[in-house]
Amino acid sequence: MLRSLKQYVLVPALALAATATTLVVTTAPADAAVISVRVNGALAARNGAANWFTQTRKIKNKQKVTVTCKVSGQYLRGNVRRTAQWDRTAIGDFISHAYVSGNPKLPNCAPAPAPTTAAPVATPVAAVPMGPTGTMTNAQFLAASIPAAQRSQRDTRVPTSVTLAQAILESGWGRSSLSANDRNFFGMKCFNNAPGAYAAGCKSYSTQECNAAGVCSTTVATFRTYATATASFTDHGMALKNLSRYAAAFNYLNDPNQFVAEVHKGGYATDPLYTTKLVALMQKYNLYQYDLAL
Repeated sequence: MLRSLKQYVLVPALALAATATTLVVTTAPADAAVISVRVNGALAARNGAANWFTQTRKIKNKQKVTVTCKVSGQYLRGNVRRTAQWDRTAIGDFISHAYVSGNPKLPNCAPAPAPTTAAPVATPVAAVPMGPTGTMTNAQFLAASIPAAQRSQRDTRVPTSVTLAQAILESGWGRSSLSANDRNFFGMKCFNNAPGAYAAGCKSYSTQECNAAGVCSTTVATFRTYATATASFTDHGMALKNLSRYAAAFNYLNDPNQFVAEVHKGGYATDPLYTTKLVALMQKYNLYQYDLAL
């Protein structure tokens, strides 16, 4: 099987946020946890819950850090766990929980209070985008897509690796006009000008279609538009789950390569190389590592 070849590269944004970093949690007063940092290198704290936010400081080896609450941010594969949780420190910056030894029960960070005329407005900490956008690097696009793809797998059983590969290929890493402008990351079309249950509307775009002989030409089709990126991921998963033409794919939930082959046979795309392209993406970026064991 192609998957067993293990010829892939790891995505830079999903690499370790610090060198061999492990945070050790001890008992803490009130709703905070005092974390003793044990590192072979320094740990980067950032002003947002993702590796692409600005580094605020270096946390030194064995330095104690107080954290007060948790937020959802960039999914990271750390040396302790895989998680999208980031811990907010007492001074307001963030560290990835993927490098925390132990699992303290931190409360969710409360939303910032609405500004009033009686007090100056504080500059909020930058938030992680809800899903991918059209202005991200490839690494950022993948990192931002993982939570939505995994949520889709929980709801529909479509392997996360398949969803990620299709999002990358169909949207050109989020940079196609359809994706950047209308948050359609899977080339989902409108039929009879009906956007369906999850889309906000329909819009015409130029696209490439191929015939049975493999000859491709440019045509115009009507595609779904979405209010949010997550709605696009939800619509994609539900379509694969509910349309009978894709039913055969669900016999291969533990074989993503064959799953995409069956989706291709079901008519998802007319490109004769569609399966080959998706499998190549899954192998190159080891997208299989994000599949959930349901």
